Amino acid sequence: MDRFRIDLVALLPRFRRFGYALTGSVDAAYDLVQAACERALSRAHQWTAGTRLDSWMYTIMRSIWHNNRRGERVRSTAGDALRAFGAQANEQVPQAEARLLLSQVETAVAALPDGQREALLLVCAEGYSYREAADILQLPIGTLMSRLARARRRLAEEFAPEGAGELAPASEGAPPTKRPPGDAA
Repeated sequence: MDRFRIDLVALLPRFRRFGYALTGSVDAAYDLVQAACERALSRAHQWTAGTRLDSWMYTIMRSIWHNNRRGERVRSTAGDALRAFGAQANEQVPQAEARLLLSQVETAVAALPDGQREALLLVCAEGYSYREAADILQLPIGTLMSRLARARRRLAEEFAPEGAGELAPASEGAPPTKRPPGDAA
């Protein structure tokens, strides 16, 4: 039991990141992590020693989050994102621009459907393999890969440079090509 608690404490920073990614709010993330830890400690007997504690906790966190969201939607605001990363009003222009871009990325990620956002965060932010992320989310690996591809495509479209044009349909066997802006197919 002592090893369980030690391992749980060691994983708290990862849980906070995942909680922030789910909730879009530092305060809500801390509340989510606290609720998940309380549930895990009260049900520690259900965890199987030798299995991945982080996966078990991610499952608990997702369960709590989805249960709490049934009647409400929580989205990040630019103000929460800036406060979360220590924004200060009188910083240099490049830092302000970087924070603005970060805020835009956070907003775009928060706008993704839950399944896409969870897949993106586990693979891209937490570094899990596709198989590990699929196991955590209790999905077939193909479903995870599809959600991840849709999330990446949506973010790429969101942040495509102005005038980059859209992808023109490819002829059979040929890769897609860029279509000039205003060129209708």
